[in-house]
Amino acid sequence: MLPFEFTIKGPPVSVQTRNTRRLQAWKQEVRAAAEARLPTGSLPVNGNVVVVITYYYDGDSPDVDNIIKPIQDALIGLVYVDDSQVVETKSRKKSVNGSYKIRGVASVLLMAFASGDDFLHIRITKAPDTEELD
Repeated sequence: MLPFEFTIKGPPVSVQTRNTRRLQAWKQEVRAAAEARLPTGSLPVNGNVVVVITYYYDGDSPDVDNIIKPIQDALIGLVYVDDSQVVETKSRKKSVNGSYKIRGVASVLLMAFASGDDFLHIRITKAPDTEELD
């Protein structure tokens, strides 16, 4: 199943929001977007994973560190058994109107760009050997 990637329309909801209903709704949106891309019969992976989150936005954007936890929590029991398996996370934001060199890009990412709306691209991969230092 890995690598696994999906997109979801933005904007993301910050873990610091005081609107707990909106935060829970956001987690459900993330989970539904991931479920829609998972192959039928997929089981959550048991090994360590790396999560890369890129928010393509136009206008204001929340801090990239505040969008990580709700997304990781939404994927528990679906993509991985528990978020303790996430050994590395990269979160970044880029302008949806930017100019990018694209090679070997996944169709899911191209479709999100074609919509013209803010979106998040989430990619989960198997973690590299943890005994290697970088």
